[in-house]
Amino acid sequence: MTPSRNLLGGLTAVMLLPGIASAQSVCVQPAEKTAFDIRALQSQLMVVALTCGQQDAYNTFVTRFQGDLGNAFRGVAGHFRRTSGARSQRLLDEYITSLANGQSQVGISQGSLFCRNQAPIFAQAMAATSPADLALLSLAREVPQALTTPDCAVRATPVRATRASRRTPAATHR
Repeated sequence: MTPSRNLLGGLTAVMLLPGIASAQSVCVQPAEKTAFDIRALQSQLMVVALTCGQQDAYNTFVTRFQGDLGNAFRGVAGHFRRTSGARSQRLLDEYITSLANGQSQVGISQGSLFCRNQAPIFAQAMAATSPADLALLSLAREVPQALTTPDCAVRATPVRATRASRRTPAATHR
């Protein structure tokens, strides 16, 4: 998939979902980012399955990664609860719908090449051995994402002073 098609799919999804776009003043925690990437991959696989007649491959994927997919869904839902409070369920539903719609638009834009372009994705997904692998595959395949909230800044953990470094110069010469 070319970056311009990825951008087109992402823009389409964001235009369809102004409520989620307004939530972008917050950031995505690292675990949430992984969850969003996995959820986008799952949605892409669902679109490929329906468009390209690969339902058996999709069902095998869902069965194998059922726990990871459930955790990813809970992570995405948790992000919306954390950032949107009472509007979280509505925004979650809109996100999921926009994600699939944006990915479908990419399929439409590729026309008859879509299934050929996406053919390797199921084998690549089934080769994953962890949720991190699934998230990396989503990024490597440039799977369209409906939410482009920035990552939260990682705070450095302060280094605790050791006993030796807290001594005064006079105390170290005794």
